[in-house]
Parts: sequence; structure tokens; C-alpha cells
Amino acid sequence: MDKAVYKRVLLKLSGEVLMGKSSYGIDHDAVSNIAGEIKDVVELGIQLGVVVGGGNIFRGFEADQRGIDRTSADYMGMLSTVINSLALQSALEQLDLVTRVQSAIEMNRVAEPFIQRRAVRHLEKGRVVIFAGGTGNPYFTTDTAATLRAIEIKADVIIKATKVDGIYDKDPVKYKDAKMFKNITYHDVLTKHLKVMDATAISLCRENNLPIIVFNLQKAGNIKRVICGRPIGTIVRG
Repeated sequence: MDKAVYKRVLLKLSGEVLMGKSSYGIDHDAVSNIAGEIKDVVELGIQLGVVVGGGNIFRGFEADQRGIDRTSADYMGMLSTVINSLALQSALEQLDLVTRVQSAIEMNRVAEPFIQRRAVRHLEKGRVVIFAGGTGNPYFTTDTAATLRAIEIKADVIIKATKVDGIYDKDPVKYKDAKMFKNITYHDVLTKHLKVMDATAISLCRENNLPIIVFNLQKAGNIKRVICGRPIGTIVRG
């Protein structure tokens, strides 16, 4: 029988994984598949927090390059994460998982405000907590938001779902000779300028000794494999 090696986990999803095969927006089947995988790991008895990006709807950084004020663009991106969080919450609740969305931007009609003690209490009761709205501040990515929330809820690990098998020395989509790391340090990620998470997120993880596992979400069952300690993806640690 599969057994989790972590007690409390922060799952970071990009907004793009919700698109499925579409080029924009939210694909019902993609969200349902992710919800099913989340249910499988929650049934192992772990406490799970989730942070979803908003890139499938709006990218603040790209909008800034097109002439929209960066602060306004980032807030628009944060609102996109709320939309994605509500979509994921709906899919999880259809599978009878008790779920709470907590937003860094107050919008009391659709989500709770983020309160650290309340989030931990939800997790202790077995509820999945989806953290929306980024950090609530412009100029910070959802990777940084995920790291911040993981530290605040005292997660054992951040697991970051991607479209590739792990962290490579260069883009594996463009370069066939790209080599994947099984283990790498925070320092090497920063000095090699590897595009895993932004530097702020990596530095926060290093300062708090919080490991990161980067893995391929497109292989069914990988979330469960990672949480059960299988040698999947790349581990970033001290």
C-alpha cells in the first residue's frame, strides 16, 4: 500500500496546466484530471495546500510590456488566479473533497481572506486549502506566493508541477542534449540562472530550508508518486 512520506505539502500549479489542449482559458477535463489526482493524495492522509498561477488567463509581466501599467497588470494577474482557484475548488468539491479558497486580496463573497492560523486549522481538519491572489502585492510571482504560503503553513515540501520531467541545464524542448538534474542545491539554481522559480522564491526556500521537488504533471499519477517518495523529478535543497 502506498504511504506518504510528507505530512503537509504545498502544490504549485501553473495556470497553463488548466488549459489542457486549449490555447487559452480553462479546460474542464484538465481541471477534473488534476482534481482526481489531488483526491488520490488527500486520501493518503496528507494535508494539502495549493497555489495556482493565472497565466492561462492573464500575464501581468507580458501586459506590462504592451503598455499596461505594471502595478495594474499584476493585480489583473492576481484576479486571474482567483478565477482558477474557484474552478479548481468546484472540481474538487464534485469529488466530495472539502475545500477552502483563501485570497490575499479580500473578496468576501467568493473567498476567505488569507489568515495563517485559519489556513492551518483547515489543513488540520483535512480540508484542501487553495491560496489565491498571489501575495496580494504587485511585482511578486505566484512562485514567490507559493513559497511564502508554504513557509507560513509550515509545509514539509513544495512540489511544483511542470510540463517537463524536472530541472535541466537548458531548455529540453529546444535542446535534445539537455541534461536533467536529479538533485541540485539552491545555490546552483541561482548561480546557473535555471528557470525553476524566480530568485526571490529560491532564496526564501534556502533561508527556511524548504525543499522543492519539480516534476512532470503530464504523467498520470506523478503527484502521488512524488508524495510517496518515489524518485520522480528533481529535488532542490541545501
